[in-house]
Amino acid sequence: MKIVLASNNAGKVREIDQILTDQDIQVLPQSSFHVTEIEETGLTFVENAILKARNAAAQSGLSAIADDSGLEVDALNGAPGIYSARFAGPGVSDEANLQKMLTDLKGFPTDQRSARFQCLMVYLRHADDPTPIICQGTWEGIITTEPRGENGFGYDPVFYVPPHDCTAAELTAEVKNRISHRGQALRCLVSAMHNLPR
Repeated sequence: MKIVLASNNAGKVREIDQILTDQDIQVLPQSSFHVTEIEETGLTFVENAILKARNAAAQSGLSAIADDSGLEVDALNGAPGIYSARFAGPGVSDEANLQKMLTDLKGFPTDQRSARFQCLMVYLRHADDPTPIICQGTWEGIITTEPRGENGFGYDPVFYVPPHDCTAAELTAEVKNRISHRGQALRCLVSAMHNLPR
């Protein structure tokens, strides 16, 4: 089964590919089909995921998977949320977003730095699919005061995972994919896809 992945984020493409290695599914990034990215105008993760999947399916002619994910920080009233990739402004680096968040949290003690990664992942059989499969994964953690670790991407270096006593960026790819929000959502999605009528 060939599916287009509605993302140009190399980190996401790599993670999803690793999680699907033992599945009968070949995921191709939308760049393989010269898909023009659509503006994320939704007000929720699920709206943005559906927008991206419909766009990729329409331009590629294939079934599509899309996710919209981000970090919710309780002390920041759920920010950066759907704006996680552009928290410090449009077109900025992961590092700039991360530093803005650390600045906004300056002075907050550890017990007020709770946060979670959310991932809403959708699968559309075709661009006009009226019943997309929607799955959610949630990963709880705490925001550190400084970055640690070289793995992962985005906010991983400041996302402390208590059960593993390290940040997400200090986990191996194998462990991260097993416990992360994206890993949870993708496994749920694959299971639901296998139950679809052929």
